[in-house]
Amino acid sequence: MNKSWQNTLVSPDATIIKALEIIDKGALQIALVVDGDGKMLGTVTDGDVRNGILRGISLEEPVRKIMCRTPVTAKADEDREAILEKMRRADILHIPLLDGKGRVIGLEILKNLALATRRDNVIVIMAGGLGKRLRPLTDDCPKPMLPVAGKPVLEIIIGAAMEYGFHRFYISVNYKSEVIEDYFGDGSRWQAEITYLQEKEELGTAGALSCLPERPAKPFIVMNGDLLTKVNFHHLLNFHGDHNAAATMCVREYHYQVPYGVVRADGHRLAAIDEKPVQTFFVNAGIYVMEPGILDLIDPRTSLDMPVLFEKLIQQRKEAIVFPIREYWLDIGHPKDLERAQYEYQNNFRK
Repeated sequence: MNKSWQNTLVSPDATIIKALEIIDKGALQIALVVDGDGKMLGTVTDGDVRNGILRGISLEEPVRKIMCRTPVTAKADEDREAILEKMRRADILHIPLLDGKGRVIGLEILKNLALATRRDNVIVIMAGGLGKRLRPLTDDCPKPMLPVAGKPVLEIIIGAAMEYGFHRFYISVNYKSEVIEDYFGDGSRWQAEITYLQEKEELGTAGALSCLPERPAKPFIVMNGDLLTKVNFHHLLNFHGDHNAAATMCVREYHYQVPYGVVRADGHRLAAIDEKPVQTFFVNAGIYVMEPGILDLIDPRTSLDMPVLFEKLIQQRKEAIVFPIREYWLDIGHPKDLERAQYEYQNNFRK
């Protein structure tokens, strides 16, 4: 909990200028609006002030005219993971802590909570594909850099992982790699460590792992760079470890309705007719967890896709398991997927 939260308190009758001074002077970038008993009434951020100005509201007017009256809050006795989950779902950086009577007793900051659960597991993001199915959008832009709600897909992926405490990333690049490298640099802007794996030729989703400069010390995550997902990375890693797996593949349920009546026969006899049945399958979701030893199965600089690597694991009787993703997941492979992502982002990554 941040110790200077009391400096963010402001009365609903205070001027907007007063709230802006609190926001500007403090390092927390938020003002908490409370009544005389300290009960939570709302919050004010720089964005609220800007929106008020656009609506013609004077900075001399009371702060209650621009405050958010329904802020996301947490109870003081909620555990860290529950609070983090609230903040991830609402896409917020701060959350007020309230007692049983609705009075403000603290303020949590996303960055501090994430640091408290910091994980050193490496995440490898595959971002070297040509994005042929998205042309002409990818003629001058690599697919992971296509914008969704104003942000590159790759930035959304990295941000979602960092909310779970991950900070070490390898990005495998090939096609128009300079666009990605110029945007992210070494990751310091996001308080992350980003290293690039240079694919001189297309190596596939598994073959690119041979470019890693060193073997990870812990299980590592591999994922495609064209996914939007709210998968719980903590649950994924714990599931992998609990089952003593060599490799874990995330899967999604896929439903397909046969557009005809399906006939079941017993020899020449008609046994049954299923009218337009729905078939359910598990499909590869493009997210994996690997033990470091898996790298021994990958020949250096040789093209290899993940399905082929998992077939090797099965043949060698290594423990390869599946982790069903129940959370939001979208593969951006076609223009219609990118369009869908634009409006679904608001419901899944913002409040």
